[in-house]
Amino acid sequence: MGEENRNICDRIPSSEKEARVENHAFLERGRQRRHAKLFEQLDLNRDGRVDVSELQIGLAARGLHQGEAEEIVLESDINRDGLLDFQEFSQYLQAHEKRLWLMFHSLDRNNDGKIDLGEIQHLLHKLGVEVTKEQASRILQSMDKDGTMTINWKEWRDHFLFNPFHNVEEIVHYWKHSHMFDIGEHLTVPDEFSEKERRSGLVWRQLVAGAMAGAVSRTGTAPLDRLKVFLQVHGSMSHGKNLWSGLWGMIQEGGVSSLWRGNGINVLKIAPESAIKFMAYEQIKWLIRGSREGGSLRVQERFLAGSLAGATAQTIIYPMEVLKTRLTLRTTGQYSGMADCARQILKREGVRAFYRGYLPNTIGIIPYAGIDLAVYETLKNAWLQRYCVDSADPGVLVLLGCGTVSSTCGQLASYPLALIRTRMQAQASSQYNPQLTMVGQFKYILSNEGVFGLYRGITPNFLKVIPAVSISYVVYEHMKKFLGVGY
Repeated sequence: MGEENRNICDRIPSSEKEARVENHAFLERGRQRRHAKLFEQLDLNRDGRVDVSELQIGLAARGLHQGEAEEIVLESDINRDGLLDFQEFSQYLQAHEKRLWLMFHSLDRNNDGKIDLGEIQHLLHKLGVEVTKEQASRILQSMDKDGTMTINWKEWRDHFLFNPFHNVEEIVHYWKHSHMFDIGEHLTVPDEFSEKERRSGLVWRQLVAGAMAGAVSRTGTAPLDRLKVFLQVHGSMSHGKNLWSGLWGMIQEGGVSSLWRGNGINVLKIAPESAIKFMAYEQIKWLIRGSREGGSLRVQERFLAGSLAGATAQTIIYPMEVLKTRLTLRTTGQYSGMADCARQILKREGVRAFYRGYLPNTIGIIPYAGIDLAVYETLKNAWLQRYCVDSADPGVLVLLGCGTVSSTCGQLASYPLALIRTRMQAQASSQYNPQLTMVGQFKYILSNEGVFGLYRGITPNFLKVIPAVSISYVVYEHMKKFLGVGY
């Protein structure tokens, strides 16, 4: 066989062989220049080496997940000194580009040198992920820099150059959770999971990560939450009080620990609410899908399913919401704990007291979730259309910013209903407010406190948005790593 190859090579004109060698050398020089330029951009302190922090800054500037930096260094640091010199950096890129080249050709089924919409859908279908044409287009557009609605090798390579994926399965997993389902209000529009992910336990690990993130976030912002509830219920009695005087008044009444009253049950209800919401979502999704077996739900259908699942979960755990409000507002010595609070409510007010404020709470789900989702999608898509020339996907800071703004808009729309709900929940524990229905509360507030009365306590509510989102994100990412849930 070797002799035969030599004979064939001997029959190729020397000029043709020289041309091939020259062309290979030309391509190699171009690759080296490209790698050198990338290395120079990442080497911020110009010491001829790139460390993890410099790589994280470089990835963030490209709108990529900073967590990939450690994996890239670990994979390419040959001498294990925690730093990458140019040779190590270039060798890693060369090996990674070969992997990407093989993946690109496995997707390019018609061998035309481009990946189109149908080929993306075919790959996802083959790996058990059903998507709509709209969702597949969104994936394609995140890589399509020249607007042709196809992906050439250069676009594919540049998009995934700093994503250390080793096979198409990892890329599909990344697409699922980074492009198709990164909806701002994740509790309203839950993630879609394949059968393989369900069997592997990914679903419950992700729910646990979310529950832990919520627990730490709620605990960190509990003082602001208690102040918000206090101002909502005792708003008409708190004229002239600002945030500091309100917090100081609570500290004087019950000490520093009193700022966390009601936080225990607020954290405790995360787990049952998340589990019920997920199970209800799965059942409702099955009903909506109907005969479209294996089909994917559109965003609007997922929003409807998520809203109905949220209402179902709220109906079941709503007594815990009432207990949370009563425990948050309690004075020192009023209740010995959650069980004592529940016992006293049941004894004095009956079972119906555990569902006071349920109607405004349920009605408030739709405007909050709808506006939150609409604003989030609008902001994210506007950013992608304007800046996707320089960055393949939004990046963490952009998504956090979109989530913060959309959540704020949703709260502005639904806040009056949330305030009325809280007042109704607290009615029996407050001697200042009359026992009124939802409409009665609305009229009473407008006539006695004006329109601004419907927004009492909104300042501490807004103040806790950014720290709550930030804490949630950081804890969620760390918990995913700990539990083995990664993109």
